[in-house]
Amino acid sequence: MILNEILLITAVLLISAIILNKIGGKFGVPSLLIFILVGILAGSDGILGIHFEDYSLAQYVGIVAISYILFMGGLSVNIGELKPIVTEGVVLATLGVFVTGIIVGLCSYYLLNLPLLECFLLGAIVSSTDAAAVFGVLRSKSISLGNNLKPLLEFESGSNDPMAVFLTLGVIGLISGQLNFGGLIFDFFKQMILGIVFGYVIARLTIIIINKIKLEYDSLYVVITLASVIFTYSFISIMGGNGFIGVYVCGLAMAAGKFVNKKTLIKFHDAVAWLMQIVMFMILGLLVNFKAGFVHTKEAFLVALVLIFVARPIAIFLCDVGFKRSLKEKLMISWVGLRGAAPIVLATFPLTANVEHAVDIFNIVFFVVIISVLVQGTTIPYVAKLLKVDAPLEQNHDSVIEYGDKDPNNKMIEFTVSDNAAAAGKQLYELNLPQGTLVSLIYKKGEYVIPTGSTVVEPCDVLFVLMDKTKENAVREILCSENKEQNA
Repeated sequence: MILNEILLITAVLLISAIILNKIGGKFGVPSLLIFILVGILAGSDGILGIHFEDYSLAQYVGIVAISYILFMGGLSVNIGELKPIVTEGVVLATLGVFVTGIIVGLCSYYLLNLPLLECFLLGAIVSSTDAAAVFGVLRSKSISLGNNLKPLLEFESGSNDPMAVFLTLGVIGLISGQLNFGGLIFDFFKQMILGIVFGYVIARLTIIIINKIKLEYDSLYVVITLASVIFTYSFISIMGGNGFIGVYVCGLAMAAGKFVNKKTLIKFHDAVAWLMQIVMFMILGLLVNFKAGFVHTKEAFLVALVLIFVARPIAIFLCDVGFKRSLKEKLMISWVGLRGAAPIVLATFPLTANVEHAVDIFNIVFFVVIISVLVQGTTIPYVAKLLKVDAPLEQNHDSVIEYGDKDPNNKMIEFTVSDNAAAAGKQLYELNLPQGTLVSLIYKKGEYVIPTGSTVVEPCDVLFVLMDKTKENAVREILCSENKEQNA
């Protein structure tokens, strides 16, 4: 009976979290906050009064969840968008995290009644950012970020958790006396190199297996990728590497490769990543003793102020010295330093390692994340518009334009009509598209429209054209070329 009750409560909490997230999205409330709130309401201080204090279990769930989230983060990357910003992203994800952690640690030493190494531990724990929360807020307001800011922040957020994990475990090792500073530096390079190399190799092997095995049931390909993520993290960790950077690199390498049922697998892992986020956030909400932790809000507020207005901006401006970014872009990158579930998961590591002030650190970190979400998460769309770095949100139409590969000469391609395109304002029949091409669908003002010859093409319309792939350039010239008379 107890098992049935647990299953029932779990199902109700998951559905409630999704419904509340939908409602909260209309008001710009980040999903992270909604999911944690559901956990708090179900916890010992909430409506259901569920008593949960298993930090080890929460840590294990967090590790598995972050692994799948990072894998999906890598798998969903547009490799073409990544290339121009990869160097900048690596610098932000490594040096940026390190500088942020150091500044927070030093400031915390003067603000909090904690030993120096434990202050650096606090800084390491809160040093990484959360991409899912950031772009969930942007999507809810139907805006994005221009000039490669979006892929940069996605790449930084997806790849900076491993650095935060390394710093957290490294400082715990210094506190326990198991590591010294020289060993810490050596361990950093060893973990990163092994994580990157093995992550790439496992990705290539996974692609080979998927393409060569020829399974009778397509669903079994999903099982292979699910197992591959867990294998990647656990194998690399056993070998002494950083498992988190390994699963992220594995996702990136698979995103760059070609394999059977790629779109289907990406959709499935997107759903898995969402499930992992919800479960992880709710467990972390259950874990916190909200009433007892509330006494740490003053310390958390001070640390959050340092993190948001001092540490993150200094780290960004320092790391972006060699890159051609405007002041407004640097300010936007600084503001999009939203903290998420990773710091709360990392805050369980000192608890399981029996660090002296681990409970205080956990409570401070929890409220720092809440403050960051409330202050930054709810204002990101407005700051983007204020700094004029916002751009129209590009819709994902993958589920609409999927088309069978039985005829290799036929392709379904989407074309977005720009503001000053020559095609804008004309009816479809006036465009004189090449023979053998068919505009089968138009995404217009948030709706999918089946067009006729008299349908007017407007700026920002997305046209889905079925054609012989040899005619792609001709169609692109008609639909996307600029209006020369308007530019004259």
